[in-house]
Amino acid sequence: TYAWFFLPSFSQSPPTFGFLLDIDGVLVRGHRVIPAALEAFRRLMNSQGQLRVPVVFVTNAGNSLQHSKAQELSALLGCEVDADQVILSHSPMKLFSEYHEKRMLVSGQGPVVENAQGLGFRNVVTMDELRMAFPLLDMVDLERRLKTTPLPRNDFPPIEGVLLLGEPVRWETSLQLIMDVLLSNGSPGTGLATPPYPHLPILASNMDLLWMAEAKMPRFGHGTFLLCLETIYQKVTGKELRYEGLMGKPSILTYQYAQDLIRQQAERRGWVAPIRKLYAVGDNPTSDIYGANLFHQYLQKATRDGAPELGAGGPRQQQPSASQSCISILVCTGVYNPRNPQSTEPVLGGEQPPFHGHRDLCFSPGLMEASHVVNDVNEAVQLVFHEEGWASE
Repeated sequence: TYAWFFLPSFSQSPPTFGFLLDIDGVLVRGHRVIPAALEAFRRLMNSQGQLRVPVVFVTNAGNSLQHSKAQELSALLGCEVDADQVILSHSPMKLFSEYHEKRMLVSGQGPVVENAQGLGFRNVVTMDELRMAFPLLDMVDLERRLKTTPLPRNDFPPIEGVLLLGEPVRWETSLQLIMDVLLSNGSPGTGLATPPYPHLPILASNMDLLWMAEAKMPRFGHGTFLLCLETIYQKVTGKELRYEGLMGKPSILTYQYAQDLIRQQAERRGWVAPIRKLYAVGDNPTSDIYGANLFHQYLQKATRDGAPELGAGGPRQQQPSASQSCISILVCTGVYNPRNPQSTEPVLGGEQPPFHGHRDLCFSPGLMEASHVVNDVNEAVQLVFHEEGWASE
């Protein structure tokens, strides 16, 4: 435990650093706040109850609304959190404007239509709407099978793309209907002799294979659903499922989006010094630490050579980057547990553990090694304040 002591600072200079905080496994477990998070936010707030440094909450969750997540965090942490401080896994989809007018099938749960519309998509179709239009497609649940054959539909406009916002509830229905849309080029009532390739565009968010709730072992995340869809598509067609955009941690696009929100937050507070350093705190080496280290590499290259191309990750950022580094801090209150033999540490004999990252990520063990490992988020904040020469108020 860090036990640093500071002389009081009566005129704190404007911050030149900011925090990117994961939520599940760092601040909360399920619906319960982690006690260290309350201590951390007591350090992060001044005597007027305002944050002393810019903070953005970066979660791979996506089945709630941005303002709802902000309200939930405000109640749990005792600190006013604005909606524009929260990045959900699909928030960067706002940047994919070329798809906003297309007719998109949306997968997920909770307020999926409201979420999609909030991201800019104006013409969305839900799984339930598609299932009701073509009731013969959903055949796994015997209780939901029709007893009679309905008349075929020819008045349903074709689907033009697929939005995967988060894990759905009925995986078998969503997997079947998404496959039907891809194999029929958006007209699942007709079917095609030869599936089209390239297939319709897919935008997906949240690649987490696992995440940590109240249970002792990690739970399946949306990355597990994506793995199922990719495997089924490969097995059926012999070809690889492709994404027009993959976002959520560890994608560089998500960190660029977070960096821009940090900059805007600093400007609103009147902090004139550029935010040069970001500290990313997370519990999952495969998403939080991998992503922060990948973004650090990107920033280092951008500082040397100018901003590199992002490739398939999405559009390039429009704002020039002021940040020069992104420091990864791993906490032990969530997915990562150094005492668990099934953690991401190498097992006895030097064997590497299985890679839980997405198929499209290169396996690079070094990217999953955090700059710092601490017990919890309170220790992370103490560590950063010590590194930056800041006093705890």
